[in-house]
Amino acid sequence: MSTGAAPVRLLDAASAAELHRAAAKILTEFGTSATSPQLLARVAESAADRSEPIRHELRPVDTDDGLFVLRGLSVDDTGIGPTPAGWATAGDSGAVHDIVMLLLATVMGDPIAWPGQQNGRFVHNIVPAPGHEREQTGASSDVLLSPHTEDAFHPGRAHLLMLGCMRNHDHIATTAASIRKVRLDDADVDALTRPALPILPDDAYAEARGFEGLPPDAPTLWRSADGLTLRFDPAYTPLERATPEYRAAYRRLEAELARVSVALSLTPGEVLVVDNDLVVHGRVPFTARYDGTDRWLKRASVRVPGRATRPPAEAAEHGYGQVAVEAHAA
Repeated sequence: MSTGAAPVRLLDAASAAELHRAAAKILTEFGTSATSPQLLARVAESAADRSEPIRHELRPVDTDDGLFVLRGLSVDDTGIGPTPAGWATAGDSGAVHDIVMLLLATVMGDPIAWPGQQNGRFVHNIVPAPGHEREQTGASSDVLLSPHTEDAFHPGRAHLLMLGCMRNHDHIATTAASIRKVRLDDADVDALTRPALPILPDDAYAEARGFEGLPPDAPTLWRSADGLTLRFDPAYTPLERATPEYRAAYRRLEAELARVSVALSLTPGEVLVVDNDLVVHGRVPFTARYDGTDRWLKRASVRVPGRATRPPAEAAEHGYGQVAVEAHAA
């Protein structure tokens, strides 16, 4: 794994101040970042008014890295209060930053929320939680969070994933690896583009895990018009059901993703934007203290209307009964 630099886009001071002012105005009007149709409508209106410099820095991912780090925003470490002891107790902690994330997401596309995850909020708090240290979810800490596509089990998963850093005193790294950086032979690509195995819902989706429908098989790789894309979550893929040849190709893909993986230690105010069709992300292990100073990220998921980077067959999948809510659906 490399600690090499990721592409960086820098908001100038005027643009950062513009975003903070717009978010503070919305928070003052509504008194909360818990979204309502009225708040989401105001976010859409405000996002439409953002300046061209902001729009330029939020243009689509345009390198094979499949991601960028947005810099220039600020976080007051004292003002945000202690790191919540879990998402369930977070409430409106860091509320103005929730709205900043919503504004950024709305400039880039359409934020989505899952009714069964974090009370249906559009912006999630990613913090370690007691009792979840060894899970393969954002609440874990003691274990490596395996590289994965966000919400890989679902055909309506985000096109873009945003991770905004609130606190990271311990310099804990997010990992990221792009399918456009790997080296695979044609035989492996051919094998992995066949729908051979399902991807099961992760532990954050209790209702989906109880869904009684037959899990649909999905390809791991897909040849889009722009190049390879992937849908990958080894922790929730039953590889034992596959042929030896398929398992071998999958393991070679895992090894290649590990080879090209980069470790990104975000600092407060930075926002990592990941193309969820190109990049798998994870996190290195750490020891949580639960003393109010642990790592704290804000997470937002974004669909990009009209984007065609996935196999058309995904449209027939049942999504394990889960349906995402779009912030700005017509």
